[in-house]
Amino acid sequence: MPGSPQIYRLSWAGYDLELGRKTRIMGVVNVTPDSFSDGGKFFTHDAAVARGKKLIDDGADIIDIGGESTRPFSEPIPPAEEIERVIPVIEKLAGHVSVPLSIDTMKAEVARRAIEAGASMINDISALRFDSEMAAVAREFDVPVVLMHMLGNPKTMQRSPSYANLIGEISAFLQDAIERAETQGIPKSKLIVDPGIGFGKTVSHNLLLIKHLQFFASLQVPILVGPSRKAFIRKLLTDEDRETIPPDLPVVETGTQAAVAAAVLFGAHIVRVHDVANTVATVRILDAIKNVHDNCKPSQKCI
Repeated sequence: MPGSPQIYRLSWAGYDLELGRKTRIMGVVNVTPDSFSDGGKFFTHDAAVARGKKLIDDGADIIDIGGESTRPFSEPIPPAEEIERVIPVIEKLAGHVSVPLSIDTMKAEVARRAIEAGASMINDISALRFDSEMAAVAREFDVPVVLMHMLGNPKTMQRSPSYANLIGEISAFLQDAIERAETQGIPKSKLIVDPGIGFGKTVSHNLLLIKHLQFFASLQVPILVGPSRKAFIRKLLTDEDRETIPPDLPVVETGTQAAVAAAVLFGAHIVRVHDVANTVATVRILDAIKNVHDNCKPSQKCI
C-alpha cells in the first residue's frame, strides 16, 4: 500500500527542486514529425516554442524537449538532424523561462549542444548504454540524468517482450545503470530512474510496474514515470471489436490521469506528461492526500 514519500533534493545550475512532498511535472515537447502522441503538431520551431511556454504557464516544473521519435518500431535519425530540430527551440526558450529544460536524447553530441544552448538536464532512455560519451557530457556539465529501462531499442522493444521476473529484472537493470553512472563520475545525487512504461512492456507489464512502483524506492534515487497517452492506456479503453483509439482523444487523457494518480500514490516523484494543466490538478489532490497528517494507527477505529 502507499506510504510516506521519500524526500529528495535536486540542486544544480541555479535550480533547486525538492522531490517527494510535491510531485513534480515534466511537460513534453516533441519536435518531431512522427510522434505517437501528437502527430507532429509541434514540429516547427515556433510551434514547439509556443508549446513549451504554454506548458510552463500551465504549471510544468520541467520541460523535456526531444527531436527523435522513440515510439515502437521507429527508426533512428542522424545527430545532425536531431540537433537541427531541438537547438533552435532550446535557444528560444532558455533565458526566457524559469524552469529547467531537459534534452530527451540518446546521443552525446546532441546532449552537449543542447546544454550549451541552455538545457540543464539529460533524459536518456538508453540509460547511458547507446553512446559511450554520454556520461562524460553529464559529468562535465554536472547536470541531472534520467536513466530509463528499455528492453532492446525502440525498433525492437515491442517484439514480444517477456520477463522471468518483471520487477526484479527492471530493478537490477536500474541498479546497474546507477552504478555505471557513478563509476563514470556522475554523483548519485544527480540521478533519476524511470522504469520505462511502454518501452518493451505488455499491457500487464505496465500495470504491474505502476502497481509495484514502491519496490524501486530501494534504489534510493527519485523515480520518474511517463504513462502519458501510452498504448496500454489506449488498449484498455478500446472495445475488442474496434481498432486502437487515437492518443489525443479526451478519454485517453482521462485514462492518463488515472495512471498518473496511481503512480503518484505508489511513489513517483516526477510524472512526464503531455497535458500539464490536467496533471497539475491531479497531483495537487494526490499530494494533499499523501501529506495529510494522520495519527490513526492500523489497530484503531478512525473517524
